[in-house]
Amino acid sequence: MLHDVEDEMWQAIVTNDATYNDQFFYAVKTTRIFCKPSCKSRIPKKVNVCIFHTAEQAIRANFRPCKRCKPTNEMLPDQEWVALITEYIDNHFTEKLTLATLAEIAHGSPYHLQRTFKRIKGITPSMYVQELRIKKSKEYLRQTNVAIADICQSVGIPNIAYFTTLFKQKIGQTPTQFRQYHQKNFG
Repeated sequence: MLHDVEDEMWQAIVTNDATYNDQFFYAVKTTRIFCKPSCKSRIPKKVNVCIFHTAEQAIRANFRPCKRCKPTNEMLPDQEWVALITEYIDNHFTEKLTLATLAEIAHGSPYHLQRTFKRIKGITPSMYVQELRIKKSKEYLRQTNVAIADICQSVGIPNIAYFTTLFKQKIGQTPTQFRQYHQKNFG
């Protein structure tokens, strides 16, 4: 592995230059995925990129091959791919996570991501994000006295009316009712 990304290699990544394929592979530390220089995925931040001479080196360093550019000509098994996406969601659920954004991060198409995620997890990626946000908000409501408006912001739902509606739809109570019930019965 090379530590610094040389300017020539960085230019090859930025311009998706296929002439550099098989000369090096680049890996993105935040996604743990590696690609060919010609990959059409979103351009990563340069500080998050490391370079490998071979795909085997990237694999030994625990990076997974990209589903879009297939640097090893092998597909990442669907279960592992969905686990990688799930881990990303778990770590970034407070951010705006659209299907298109997740597909780009996961180096796949939105359609394939939606279909594969639902087949493996039983729910769509957006449903998973919603469930995670509601789960976290329940923890905050039970364990803190933080204002509900602040809780909905902290779980990635900036609109309090939408948060309240979603919470009631999923839990059967408003956030206030949920908090009062738990304080009365378990506090």
